[in-house]
Amino acid sequence: MLVLTDAAPQSPRPTAVALGVFDGVHRGHQDLIARLVTLAAAHDAQPTIITFSPDPARVLAPLTAPGVIATLEQRLEWFGELGVTQVRVLSFDEESANESADDFIARVVVGELGAVAVLAGDDTHFGRDRSGGVASLMAAADHFGFVVEQCPSFGGDTRVSSSLVRAALRAGECETASALLGRPFVLRGTVVHGDHRGREIGFPTANLLTADDQVLPSLGIYAGAAHVQGAWRAAAISVGKRPHFYDDGALLVEVHLPQFQGDLYGTSMDVAFLHRLRGEAAFVSLEELLEQIGRDVAESQGIFEKFTPESSRLLR
Repeated sequence: MLVLTDAAPQSPRPTAVALGVFDGVHRGHQDLIARLVTLAAAHDAQPTIITFSPDPARVLAPLTAPGVIATLEQRLEWFGELGVTQVRVLSFDEESANESADDFIARVVVGELGAVAVLAGDDTHFGRDRSGGVASLMAAADHFGFVVEQCPSFGGDTRVSSSLVRAALRAGECETASALLGRPFVLRGTVVHGDHRGREIGFPTANLLTADDQVLPSLGIYAGAAHVQGAWRAAAISVGKRPHFYDDGALLVEVHLPQFQGDLYGTSMDVAFLHRLRGEAAFVSLEELLEQIGRDVAESQGIFEKFTPESSRLLR
């Protein structure tokens, strides 16, 4: 898949384009992208996504912007899995936020990408004050010679959205998030050194450093799967502050991999959240904590045995 950046934005072929952040690449996004691939084939064009980095909300309203569900790297991988052959990644800053919708169409959609077809969802917005949308594209279509196709929202009365996914994650509802995403929620981070507390008590963990704007599931203990050294393994995941050891600890994502031995420091890890086992808690004694961790790990392994990553092409 070809990734076009500000340094080299020109498409080598005519395109059919769809525009958006596509955070999480949920089932609604997947439906739209399937339609984009079909539209591109009908016009002998390159199926192309226009997306942004960072999310415009982080620039326009940094104090209230929601956390991101997926990194840009993840989104690009999923676009490719869904048949997109080209992505234009637009850097977003205050200057680009002030570009009019008409200028954006002329500069990017037509000038850089040579679009012959545009697929627009009912929530497609772009340009200064989010003034651009289906109407802007329709108005420009005759002038520039491209066609516009509208794509209805996926999910009927309950439109699948990134906001619904975030709400499910904040509630710890892994199964709901999975249903909306069409796959488990997958958190990507880098394994970093911690205080080795888990190793000291017999349950070593990989400490995951994630992006500052990454949305996380609610605090608690989860059964999951971790993609390690090319394969998915059972994982017991803690998202929390370890209240048994600290009154006000730092928020950590810690991943225990049963029976795993090896050095993962500095590597990237994908962690799929399958089921919330319990909330985090302080225990009367270390022995009680260790007994509960043992039960958590055993339950995680049982849940993992029913996990089939092959059923989702959006899990590597």
